[in-house]
Amino acid sequence: MTGATPVLELRGVSKQFTGIQALNGIDIAIYPGEAHCLLGDNGAGKSTLIKILSGVHQPTSGDLLFEGRPVRFADPRDSRERGVATVHQEVGMIPLMSITRNFFLGMEKTTGPPPFRRLELRRSGAVALAQLHELGITRVRSAAQLTGSLSGGERQAIAIARALYFGAKVLILDEPTSALGVREAAIVLRSVAKAKAKGVAIVFITHNAQHAMSIGDRFTVLIHGEVAASFKRGERDRRQVLDLMAGGHEMEELEAELEGLGVSDTLGGWEPSR
Repeated sequence: MTGATPVLELRGVSKQFTGIQALNGIDIAIYPGEAHCLLGDNGAGKSTLIKILSGVHQPTSGDLLFEGRPVRFADPRDSRERGVATVHQEVGMIPLMSITRNFFLGMEKTTGPPPFRRLELRRSGAVALAQLHELGITRVRSAAQLTGSLSGGERQAIAIARALYFGAKVLILDEPTSALGVREAAIVLRSVAKAKAKGVAIVFITHNAQHAMSIGDRFTVLIHGEVAASFKRGERDRRQVLDLMAGGHEMEELEAELEGLGVSDTLGGWEPSR
């Protein structure tokens, strides 16, 4: 599903720090119901860009539009209140707390008059469990289970389910499949697909071209703070994306060097360094 108006858009956005041009003239449009994959190696500008989208940094120049209207996120709380949720690589779950407590952390449901208010753990647990099951995480049977006992993919799914439950219109996922095995990454990618089906706009930041190609609808490759390429699903293959991320001539030189060392099928499964 592609909306006529991007839910979030950057027009000519640049960001300067003292002596450093972190971003230069970035144009990106993020649509509801789509996953926009932001690709690039270390130092490409991805972190600075998502900090602008989430209200941590203000752009030095350029315009940020939310639902077609110019906006200036004052801080991350302002961004969240407008419906922009960010799930970081570390997730931020407290391992020795239950799924319920992590799901509603800072947004707890309570009952009773003050000063006798108490947490509605049973109702909250039912909500958290239902949201997880809706994302396809059916292995979890009790919301009282400690979050630390879950896999990395399942913890990511909790963070995604939480953001969706609290009304996220844009979901920014910062390296969500980093350091996950195949099964755990599949859990995350399935959760992203479910979020897309709900009409949520996804910003998927990753080094992993294979994961990006499997879930993405639009792609932006950053190199040294500038847009090296923007394309839609089907317009580039995985090898072309890898060439863009690493620099085509550097890839060719590396392949030649590996072939000289007798390495066959040189870069078939290669991903850029982390």
